Amino acid sequence: MYTSLEDIIAQCKKTSLPFWKVVQLEDCQESDITEEASFEKMKSIYQAMKESDENYDATLRSASGMVGTDAEKLRQYQANNRMFCGGFSSKVMVRALRVAESNACMRRIVAAPTAGSCGVMPAVLITVQEARGLSDDEMTRALYVASGIGGVIAARASLAGAEGGCQAEIGSASAMAAGAAVYLSGGDETAMASACAIALSNLMGLVCDPVAGLVEVPCVKRNVIGAMNAISSADLALAGILSRIPPDEVIDAMKSVGHMMAPQLRETGQGGLAATPTGQRLAQELMENE
Repeated sequence: MYTSLEDIIAQCKKTSLPFWKVVQLEDCQESDITEEASFEKMKSIYQAMKESDENYDATLRSASGMVGTDAEKLRQYQANNRMFCGGFSSKVMVRALRVAESNACMRRIVAAPTAGSCGVMPAVLITVQEARGLSDDEMTRALYVASGIGGVIAARASLAGAEGGCQAEIGSASAMAAGAAVYLSGGDETAMASACAIALSNLMGLVCDPVAGLVEVPCVKRNVIGAMNAISSADLALAGILSRIPPDEVIDAMKSVGHMMAPQLRETGQGGLAATPTGQRLAQELMENE
């Protein structure tokens, strides 16, 4: 696995291969599988992402009762043309909620990179596919771009809220989706990496503070901000606005910030929103009802 985006870009230039192919070849070598088998597996993952959106049940609520049905409320609001965001962005928001709520309601999702951030990638990629009329094969290639970015983040920093705060989960998902979106829009490797860096920079320091220790509040709604951050970061990079801090250094900074966070802000449910009076009351009520 590559441990540097700079190394991936250097390999792209050396071999004249696209970013996604460089990542795929490395995966094939590590996993000892053929390119065809690797591609089919990745394609099946994208199909599962689409199904996680398609199979959303607007009637379900999580076992705690704290989340569920909100994506349908947003869809209805969108249908009335009342949203500040335009058609594309509003669809991204609805999808992010649909998939994240599905996770909380124990539906099948793709944890990319984590279950708590599972709504970001599908929200961005499926909406881009619809808007651009892209094939599933092209979307599969975009997943390799995202996985290459995610692999570097995992190697250099972390994808776990318990280790790095929510910046490591929603932030990483946003960075992966931003890079993939740039690829799907024809951006080069430098733009993909810069979109990743911008997305991570925007969410630097985001804490992990789940109410009652559940991946529900505020986690579900943070998928929306992660997805919206991804598309804005992609647009910045595609416009030629690059990160002034090199992408690998941004990832290293995220790791450093995560280590500086108090344990109460890293998935323990003891700080942030979880520590508010209402957060504590909800946790107590859930404990009493068990």
